[in-house]
Amino acid sequence: MGGVALLLWGLHMVHSGVVRAFGANLRLFIRNRLRHRVSAFLAGLGVTTVLQSSTATALLAASLGASSALPLSTGLALMLGANVGTAVAVQVLSLNISAAAPVLFIAGLLAFKRGQKKRTRDLGRAAIGLGLMLLALHILLDTLAPAEEAPGMRDLIGLAAGTPWGALILAALVTVAAHSSVATVLLVSSLAYSRFIGLEPALAMVLGANLGSALVPMLEAGRTVEARRLALGNLLNRALGCLAALLLLPDLAAIMQRITAVPTLQVAGFHLVFNLALALLFLPLLPYVAQLLERLVPAPELPPDPGSPLYLDDNLISTPSVALASAERETLRLADLVEAMLARTIDALRGNDRSVIAEVARTEDTVDKLYEHIKLYLARLTRESLDDSEGRRAMEIVSFAINLEHVGDIIEKNLMELAAKRIKHGLRFSAEGEAEIVGFHGRVLKSLKLALAVFTLSDQKAADLLLREKAALRAEELAAAETHFARLREGLPESLATSALHLDVMRDLKRVHSHICSVAYSIQNGERRPVDIPEGKPAAGKRSARERKRPT
Repeated sequence: MGGVALLLWGLHMVHSGVVRAFGANLRLFIRNRLRHRVSAFLAGLGVTTVLQSSTATALLAASLGASSALPLSTGLALMLGANVGTAVAVQVLSLNISAAAPVLFIAGLLAFKRGQKKRTRDLGRAAIGLGLMLLALHILLDTLAPAEEAPGMRDLIGLAAGTPWGALILAALVTVAAHSSVATVLLVSSLAYSRFIGLEPALAMVLGANLGSALVPMLEAGRTVEARRLALGNLLNRALGCLAALLLLPDLAAIMQRITAVPTLQVAGFHLVFNLALALLFLPLLPYVAQLLERLVPAPELPPDPGSPLYLDDNLISTPSVALASAERETLRLADLVEAMLARTIDALRGNDRSVIAEVARTEDTVDKLYEHIKLYLARLTRESLDDSEGRRAMEIVSFAINLEHVGDIIEKNLMELAAKRIKHGLRFSAEGEAEIVGFHGRVLKSLKLALAVFTLSDQKAADLLLREKAALRAEELAAAETHFARLREGLPESLATSALHLDVMRDLKRVHSHICSVAYSIQNGERRPVDIPEGKPAAGKRSARERKRPT
């Protein structure tokens, strides 16, 4: 069991080292080699020989299929190549090259500890993993040989693999548990070498390893229809191949005995021949298999994309007044999404739930899509002949949409980054600092609601109130900064730890507020009107001498 565990850990190190070193390049290599079925087959063979895991290649192919970069028949060809790739890996590892393990350990350790580049260190990790696999095989061979004489051991193995079907099912379960057909076939080689099992049960277990490696992608396929089709197609060709080989098992065992008398080579050779035969048989039939899979696994009805517009109708462009009303409704929907993002921001800044940050990021993607639809719709509308009031309203709508999109960017790219940094380092704002941020955030959120009224009603009084709020919020930011520095002078530990975060959050909330207030500058005739400001506060749009010295 220790040898098996070491074998699986070595396989994991090889896989993780190669993926870390060439992950993006492997994906690019596969994408560039998918010209036709034969090239996809060769690409799958090459990548899986390096990764030593057809499961990893299957998941990579499924992700390409989900992005529509991989046709189903090409993906199935890729999987046939991946199956042959695992057989090639087994063929190499079944050779008696355990003496290379110390060399791989030394080379891998030097590369991992002394390598200047990340890729060199990752390849060092893979070399150590390969050495561990060779060492594990050596341990298995040495420990299983004397165990053959243990009382009851032969009976136990014989009971587990007493029939071809029993051996197949046993090996399939082991492969699913280990997530690796390579490890299972190598273990079967060790059992055959130590005469624990005969040749026919060994070949049946090889078939079970192949079937189990096709079951793993089925369990890992996820929800995408492309991944399920690919995994099911791979399982079908493996299952049909295993059924045919199981019926011909005595004849196949006799053929392998005539080819070689070495048990390990018999097992590894059968594994390679089986996968090559499946590839030659199914490669010409893949277009028909793909059609069958599309019928067996139909594409589900997708839920509506939240980023798709609900009110923009190209048929209304010939009636500008109605089209503008539709664009306004869609912009208000955009504002609702941004308001939801802003409302959730305070939860991310105060709590430790990373799912809030992910939720805000998903909403921002929707905001970007919806903004693009609104912008292009208004661009098409302004090609029509509009009167002055219609043209001015079109510009107000697109300006407000632009500012809302900027607000979404600030929330997602700045405020959420600050929230993630705070969670990562386990920081907490002081009670006074958190109260300042909560109060400041509440005023910004209230201003967004007021801005919606200004945008919808073109109300000059509401616009004046919004600009007064902008001046008041600027004064509050200055006051909050002064109290924050006072806490720093007192040496409050929480304030010292979160000083940069606190100031950055206040700055970004102020930037959000500036974009929100921009709607008040163009509500009547495209003119910016003066606003009465209470005494003691600087006028909106002008900066005091003190502010001009401060960076914007």
